[in-house]
Amino acid sequence: MAEVDVRRTSLESERMTAIAERFVPGGVNSNIRLGGPSVFFARGEGAWLWDVDGNDYVDYLLGQGPAFLGHAPADVLDAVDAACRSGMVYAAQHPLEIEAAELMCRAIGWAEMVRFGSSGTEVVQAALRLARAATDRREFVRFEGHYHGWLDNVLIDVGDDGPIAASEGQIADYLKDCHLLPWNDLDALADVLKRHGPNVAAVIMEPMMVNVGAIEPVSGYLEGVRRLCDEYGVVLIFDEIITGFRVAFGGAAARYGVAPDLATYGKAMAGSWPVAALAGSAELMGRFGTGAVNHSGTFNANVMAMAAIVATLRRLEDGTAYRKLDRVGGALMKGLRELADGASIPLHIQGLPMAFHASFGEDDVVDYRGLQAKDAAGYRAFARALFDCGVWVAPRGIWYVSTAHGEREVEVTLDRVGAALKRLQALNPRS
Repeated sequence: MAEVDVRRTSLESERMTAIAERFVPGGVNSNIRLGGPSVFFARGEGAWLWDVDGNDYVDYLLGQGPAFLGHAPADVLDAVDAACRSGMVYAAQHPLEIEAAELMCRAIGWAEMVRFGSSGTEVVQAALRLARAATDRREFVRFEGHYHGWLDNVLIDVGDDGPIAASEGQIADYLKDCHLLPWNDLDALADVLKRHGPNVAAVIMEPMMVNVGAIEPVSGYLEGVRRLCDEYGVVLIFDEIITGFRVAFGGAAARYGVAPDLATYGKAMAGSWPVAALAGSAELMGRFGTGAVNHSGTFNANVMAMAAIVATLRRLEDGTAYRKLDRVGGALMKGLRELADGASIPLHIQGLPMAFHASFGEDDVVDYRGLQAKDAAGYRAFARALFDCGVWVAPRGIWYVSTAHGEREVEVTLDRVGAALKRLQALNPRS
């Protein structure tokens, strides 16, 4: 294994951090970035990032997931550049949005219609509104560890007796409409629907719990949820903001063979362009078309976003990218396990080659509650050591792999992970 130089300069990032903290709250424009390394990136290309001090990093955060094709994919950039030179926002329709919608519906397979928006948080709210309109019910079921945006009715912490507000200023009463359950527990869902079914408009979930833990559904779980929703007349919503076009071309619904009534998409579907979508049956989605249910937005289906979707889906549709992801991501997971075993460090890895989770602890992780017992502080220290050695990861443990990662990136990553493990051992020697 090659020696890795962990001496990394940070003078320019430190200077920019000081300026940012004067003009931007916390120095960041998204709270998820609070507490992270004080780094400013100058550019990204493929699977790599370079900061303003010239340090390079192999990137496994990928902008929290959107850079599924890697950074600055040339075909997407060319498509966006060419399209927007004729105009960007018309307050009317344009041909690219029809092409993007048709491509999405064909890729997803089960969906008949799609509506485009700007963010995952937005289209989740559109999905819940549709479900309430269709059922004339108010409540919904959601699950521990699943993330559905930052608005008052969906942003939660898990308290001893159920969901609690996660932010000051949040209207806690808005959480009274949700039933919070452990995921992968079909009996728990059956019990809630038996008692509250006539009041429940929707069941919303990540069909693979990627945001926290990279936990796959147990055998028969999604099928059981689908059956219960049909039995009680409840709208099943898959939040595929992360999983859509990442875990398979048709998303988690295609990978696991269970179709929801509605699903939200974002991140991986547009080569890093900021856009989201809600897809579903014509019966449900048609309520937008009559005007009975409102979903509006100035930038919905803007030219740049639609061009990015078309270019991205054209790149992904032959399946080559997913075969490469399985090979490269699988090699990375195997190499990380071997390095940790060699260093006698209990690094647990679970999930899929294109999205997996790493944590510290001896026991296997099978659910959200099990994750809470892990050594989160220890893993955050490991993430910091990885940063110091040139590997960019999320402190919460999720690793994303892009189609731009290859054998070279895996080799460099494993060299740098080995150096980070040595650094961690030197800082916290074990007996």
